[in-house]
Amino acid sequence: MAVTAKMVKELREKTGAGMMDCKKALTETNGDMEQAIDFLREKGMAKAAKKADRVAAEGLTHIELDGNRAAIIEVNCETDFVTKNDQFKQLLSDLGKHIVKNNPETVEEALQQPFLDGSETVDAAITTVVSKIGEKISLRRFTVLEKTDNDAFGAYLHMGGRIGVLSLLEGTTDEEVAKDVAMHVAAINPRYVSRDEVAEEEVNSEREVLKTQALNEGKPENIVEKMVEGRLGKFFEEIVLLEQSFVKDPDQKVKKYVGDKGASVKAFIRYEVGEGMEKREDNFAEEVMSQIKK
Repeated sequence: MAVTAKMVKELREKTGAGMMDCKKALTETNGDMEQAIDFLREKGMAKAAKKADRVAAEGLTHIELDGNRAAIIEVNCETDFVTKNDQFKQLLSDLGKHIVKNNPETVEEALQQPFLDGSETVDAAITTVVSKIGEKISLRRFTVLEKTDNDAFGAYLHMGGRIGVLSLLEGTTDEEVAKDVAMHVAAINPRYVSRDEVAEEEVNSEREVLKTQALNEGKPENIVEKMVEGRLGKFFEEIVLLEQSFVKDPDQKVKKYVGDKGASVKAFIRYEVGEGMEKREDNFAEEVMSQIKK
């Protein structure tokens, strides 16, 4: 029986084992899902089976710099305690080095690549750490940026990596300036570098909302347009990096701070651990106390 990618995916979700291990198990058992699960358990490859469907919304971000290439990654786990584990920290560092060196296009591609000495895949290496630590761990996302010798990367990790920001500045090699921009992004959380990046549809939608608000306030129609444009400026200040007051010197805009250094912001990537993910509702401290009291 031919082993399909869908079958491999299903077995991986059920057992938490690596992709290549799942493919081998299905091949050995002629595509029988239950036998494949038993095969993996017998080989000790399905130790993470019950962890596959858990919510892993904690974790850390990590930034790896390598010459003119840099990578920012987010690796998730189930509890904050695991982020202090040396094995987790080592995995985080090794994954960063792997991503920046191999520059995969997607997480799926990265997981199937040979890891470190090539004896196992990235996916298998993560599964091995999962079996040792006892929590679900996953490589959630990453971004790789490239620069020239005339540019600078800015790397900043906040709260030990709960928030990570990688910035890229053109026209300067001053990493401290780039780091200042990264710190600002971590604190203020803009969505775009410049006004040009904001979709016209989003701007028009905001303009209509502001216009309706002004009319509802009873403002004369002949001054509503001017009011809307003024308030639209505030809207851009909230979401556009270059329009914002610089967090280390609120008397000047980020655009001026960077411009005075002869530089311009080409890009920034901001990762906040667990953003957009469902969090665990249980209280870990209460869980521990309940076990102690028994």
